Order: sequence, then C-alpha cells, then structure tokens
Amino acid sequence: MPMENFFKIRAEKQSNIVNAAFKEFGKQGYKKASLADIAKRAEITKGMITYYFGSKKMLYMYLVDVSQRRLIKSINNRLGNAENNFFNKMEAIIEIQVDAIKEHPAMVSFANSMYSESDPEVMEVIQVMDSEYENLHNTILTNIDTSQFSSGVNPHILCRFIFWAADGFISELYEAAGCETQVNTLTANLRECLNLMAITFCKNGMGEANAKLS
Repeated sequence: MPMENFFKIRAEKQSNIVNAAFKEFGKQGYKKASLADIAKRAEITKGMITYYFGSKKMLYMYLVDVSQRRLIKSINNRLGNAENNFFNKMEAIIEIQVDAIKEHPAMVSFANSMYSESDPEVMEVIQVMDSEYENLHNTILTNIDTSQFSSGVNPHILCRFIFWAADGFISELYEAAGCETQVNTLTANLRECLNLMAITFCKNGMGEANAKLS
C-alpha cells in the first residue's frame, strides 16, 4: 500500500512533501497541479511521489485529511472536554488552527482552493467536508450557557460572525507564517477582539470575568 511507504520516511521529509503539495494545489487547483512540480518543490523525484501516494488523487485526499478532517477531529475532541462558555470554546478552536498553520503554512491557500474546486474527481470529498463543517458548527453551540448573553443576542449568528472574522485573521496569519513575532502579535490581537466581544455581548460585562482569554 503506497501510503505505508510515506509514513516510513522521516517526519521532516513528510512535512516537506505535504507543504510542497499544499502550495502547488493551493496555487494551481486540482486539475492544473502537477506531481512533477510538487516533487520539484519538495526536492524529490516525481516517481517518489507516486511511490508514496499512488496517484495525484490519493495525494489530494491525504491533504484534505490533514488540513480538514484531522482539524475537525481535534476541535471536536477539545470541545468535548471544554466548559460551556462560548468564548472559551471559540478560543480553543483558534488555538488548534494556529498550531496547524504553524506546522503547515500553505494549508490556508489549499483550503481556500479546495472550497472553490469544481473538478468532479474530488468534488465528492469536498461536499462531505462541507457537511462535516456544518456539524462542527452545531457541536460548538451544544451545551452553551446562553444565560451569559445579553437579551437579543443570537449565539448562532455570533458564531458565524466570529468565524468570518477568524477567516481574515487566518489569512493574515498565513502571510505572517515564518515570522514568530508577527504570528504572536496577530494571535494576541484576535484574543483581544474575542474579549471585546465577550464584554459587549454578555450581560453586565460577564465576558470580562467569565470568558477572559489567556
């Protein structure tokens, strides 16, 4: 089985190949992406890519698993042990995403490309991911203490709003990848924004006391 060969190589080499593939698929999309160009970016031969993954589609599916499915699993596991404070849950999600992007900076461009992908060869798995993300949204709002919110605040809308804001943050994080100071500054700024939202949308500033982020 080709993937077994991939997992036998050094972790550093695995990471180089994955990052090279993220960059190529993110830039070119599925159809135009070339195994030869991925191999060139990773400084290996095209034959080795085939040896490790079997085909371009199998490589793409693996990238979907790394960048999306494993991320969702990590979030679900983290939220399963989280308290019922909405803003603490949101911070936990962001921390997981930041750690993932630090490991694979080009993951963001791949994800953006994936969700605008139209090639029928990979559309099925993308549609499945859409469904899994919708389930994640529902999981986030499960067992939330809605009594903390001010009257008229809809947690579902607030969750969407924070995700939209986080998309912009993640794009900036991608641009700053490789510069630890910038990454830390962006992360601190986002935490400050979440604290501001907690104070704004919770009763009597409860957010400041109960959802203070580290």
